[in-house]
Amino acid sequence: MAGVFSADPRIVPAARKLDRVSTEEMLEMAASGAKVLHLRCVEYARRYNVPIHVRTSFDYVEGTWITPESEQDGATDVEQAIISGVAHDRSQAKITVVGVPDKVGEAARIFETLASSEVNIDMVVQNVSAASTGLTDISFTLPRDDGQGAMSALARIQDEVGYDKLLYDDRVGKVSLIGAGMRSHPGITAKFFTALASAGVNIEMISTSEIRISVIVAEQQVDTAVRSTHTAFDLDATEVEAVVYGGTGR
Repeated sequence: MAGVFSADPRIVPAARKLDRVSTEEMLEMAASGAKVLHLRCVEYARRYNVPIHVRTSFDYVEGTWITPESEQDGATDVEQAIISGVAHDRSQAKITVVGVPDKVGEAARIFETLASSEVNIDMVVQNVSAASTGLTDISFTLPRDDGQGAMSALARIQDEVGYDKLLYDDRVGKVSLIGAGMRSHPGITAKFFTALASAGVNIEMISTSEIRISVIVAEQQVDTAVRSTHTAFDLDATEVEAVVYGGTGR
């Protein structure tokens, strides 16, 4: 690819090539499933203040510059884009621990067990405890490859924790909206969720950071969610800009 695009061009043919992206935004993109740069690469660039130029070796077209946010202020654009792009990740799975006693330390015991098994957790949601039962449900996402290991580790502590059962779903995907402009522009979340609802996409889990909103949806709805979000935030280019030269990356 000739640079970093606002979405995967294989899903959104009208994806726009970005001239500049802050290292903070690129970190969120990489962590959210964008296959442009490895997460560790961007982490090192941010730590040592090193700019990155993402470009193709097949021609001389300038690609995308990944630079610290402080340097973005000196860019030629009068105002930076509110939203930089939409990333997705199909390698997710979701586990729900059903009927966890709502007592101090139970959630800690669950996640200590997962940590001991070297399972990396992403999004976490705990439901409000039912007053009549004193039980709650805890859902979290993790890499699909770690799914069965996590289920086995949790099964070993069922008697200790006293939860009811485990639910496993590996047919989910994560869709993330990313942009540093979210900090100062209200209504981004509402617009995102409205776009998904209008496309008939059901949200299963929600997670946010200062510059990112991520949702878990059914795997078969990932493409629809990406396209509808990309269009809703006016990220579509007027003409096709992406050329895939080879390989499996973007």
